[in-house]
This record gives sequence, C-alpha cells and structure tokens, in this order.
Amino acid sequence: MLIDGKWMENWQPVQKADEKGRFIRQVSGFRNWITTDGSDGPTGEGGFKAEAGRYRLYVALICPWASRTLIARKLKGLDEVIPVTVVNPVLNDQGWQFGGYPGAEEDPHFGAKYLHEIYTRADDSYTGRATVPVLWDMKRNVMVSNESADILRMFDTAFEYLVPSDLRLYPDDLADEIDTLNPRIYDMLNNGVYKAGFASSQLAYDEAVDGVFAMLCELEDRLTGEYLFGDRLTETDVRTFVTLIRFDAAYHGLFKTNRAQIADYPRLSAYMARILRLPGVAETVNMDHITRGYYSIKALNPTGIRPTGPDHIGNLLKLAA
Repeated sequence: MLIDGKWMENWQPVQKADEKGRFIRQVSGFRNWITTDGSDGPTGEGGFKAEAGRYRLYVALICPWASRTLIARKLKGLDEVIPVTVVNPVLNDQGWQFGGYPGAEEDPHFGAKYLHEIYTRADDSYTGRATVPVLWDMKRNVMVSNESADILRMFDTAFEYLVPSDLRLYPDDLADEIDTLNPRIYDMLNNGVYKAGFASSQLAYDEAVDGVFAMLCELEDRLTGEYLFGDRLTETDVRTFVTLIRFDAAYHGLFKTNRAQIADYPRLSAYMARILRLPGVAETVNMDHITRGYYSIKALNPTGIRPTGPDHIGNLLKLAA
C-alpha cells in the first residue's frame, strides 16, 4: 500500500482487521461527483461537468466493485463517452499492474506501470490502497472518484443530456427502498463473501458465512418478479449481480462460502441469467480474468492453481454472448 505517497510493502489482501479477526475494508478516499453542469455533488468539490471524452475509467475485470461501473456504463450507453482501461487481473507485489495479460491494457494517458502511480498523481502524499475503479478527469488531470457506488449513480444521470436514456437505475420513487436494501446486501453478501474469505478467526468466518447465506435465502424468497423491485431493473440488481456471477467460480471455493452454490437457488440462478442477457452486460464479465485474479491471491491459494469450472457459468456466458 501507499504511505505518504510511497509504496511501502508488498500487496496483501488484508490490510486491516478488528480485534476479533473481522476483515475491514478501506473507505474510498476520493468522492467528487460529475454533474450535468459541473455543480457540486453530494460530496467532494465541484467543477466536474459531464463532457464526452473528458473522463477515463480504470477497472479490473476481476473486481465486482469495478464491474458495477462497467455495467452502468453499458446499460446507459456511455461506451463512446467514457473510455475504459482494463488492468492486469493478477495483483502482484505492487498491486494492480497495467498490461502483461490478455485483455489487460497499457495506461494510455500517463504510461504508468502500476495503478498506484495514478493515485500519487492525484495526491503525492496519499496513504491507502490503490483500488479500482478509478474515474479520472483527463482535462484537469485529477481523480474524480474511486467509490464504485458513487460512480454508478453518476453514470445513471450526469450524462443524460449527451446520451438520453429511458432507464433509471436509481428512480426517485424507489430511492428510499433502494437505500434501505443496498446496505444490507452490501454488508451481508457483496462484502460478506470477502469477510468470510479474509477472516482471521473462526468467529469472524462463522459470522460472515452465516450472513452470506441468510442474504442469499432472503433474495431467493424476494424474487417473485424479474428483479428485486418487481419488473424494474435498478442499481440494486447491478450490485447484486456482480457478486452472484462470481460466486460459484470463486467465492464458493476460495472464500470457503461452500454451503451451497448459486446454482442451488432456482430463482437467483434465473435472475442472474436474466441480467447477463441484458445488452452489453455479458461483455463486462470475463471469467478468465475473474478466476485468474482470485486464484492468484497467494494468501489464500499459495500454489496459484485455479479450477477449470464451473461449467454452468461458462455455458451461461456462451448463451449470453
């Protein structure tokens, strides 16, 4: 991680845990907002007007948080407005690296070798992990945001005057319900699988895995319609999907969340397949990057050997292509 702008140690998956061994995720440090006219957003400072070609999105295809933003970009038709750079799926001793793997790209803006160099360009005294996604302003050469939840909402509305859309991922009439459900899904499922996988005590693991499967059962019961809020796709579905699509291939084995697979939940399986078939979504899912990245985490898989399955996820991707 970076300490006062200097890379101080080899990358480790767990940088912080509480006294009972519970994994603690780093809080995002850049929280500015792109808005239609450049006015202030809910956090950070203003001056980030929605303009075509001004912003670059740095992502890792292994990462569910980054994939949230990729899916929103696809669903909102922003491909030509916001260019994307994909990093190497393998986290090496200096974290995320550019290039060096099929589908990974060199940094076209600065020629940086590692993502942490982008962070120190944003703040030469930055302390913390260099995480994805990163939304970068190429006009001002500053980082707009590294918080995926915020970026998802920016993509939903900020560029509407450039690329009109009938889809609203955070509709006003569902905002309160979305804001109630999102944190629970995040804590128990999205981050819950990480809390299980990176637990450093049996107590922490037991708590986390109980939460994961309690939420999966709750979502299975809730899905009486096409999506979590009936027949309307929202950001909550995007946030849920990115965990579901990785679950059987990575979290079930590597993170020891192995009481069941998503394949064992009929409604969740159909729901996952339904979202995967939405225009552009399958393009954001790269199972080679996902398994290569997760199973390269030495703390969890010292040999680096990765599984070849599961076949049902591969078949889903072929059908959605």
